[in-house]
Parts: sequence; C-alpha cells; structure tokens
Amino acid sequence: MIDGEVGMGGPARIPLRVESYSGYGPDERPVAFRLGERRVTVAEVVDRWYGEDHAYFKLMGDDGKRYLIRQDRGSDTWELVLFEVPPP
Repeated sequence: MIDGEVGMGGPARIPLRVESYSGYGPDERPVAFRLGERRVTVAEVVDRWYGEDHAYFKLMGDDGKRYLIRQDRGSDTWELVLFEVPPP
C-alpha cells in the first residue's frame, strides 16, 4: 500500500526537518528526519539519484516504512514525496 498520493494532482509533498551526514560535502545523506513531531531514523539508504535541482533519497526508516524524500538544492529545503507501508 502506498500512502501520500493526492488525487490527480500528483503526490502530496510534506516539508521535513532533516538531519544529514556531511562527509566530503554538505548534506551528503540523510540520517534522520522529523515527520511532524515524530523522529524517524534512517536504517538504510536504498537508492539515491540527482536531478537538475533536486537530490532524491529512497530510504528505509527504523519504523519499517520506506520513504522517498527530496532536497531542493537551491533553497536547501527537504520534503516527503511519498512513503510505503509494508503489508501486515
């Protein structure tokens, strides 16, 4: 089941506060993020890719859910694009 899609307008995007690891460069990869008041620790970076203006990260959270988040590299803002809840 995929959550986070809203009608024909495309996926809902929710602003996030992200804690990032900065190794060779700033915001190299997310290590945790806040979804409302809840803190989700990144258990695994499943995939990442870069667009012209955004960096995308497909993540497995410590809560067992998969998340797709993106960073607007121009404004350094993050948002939740969608998340997937594993079947029961």
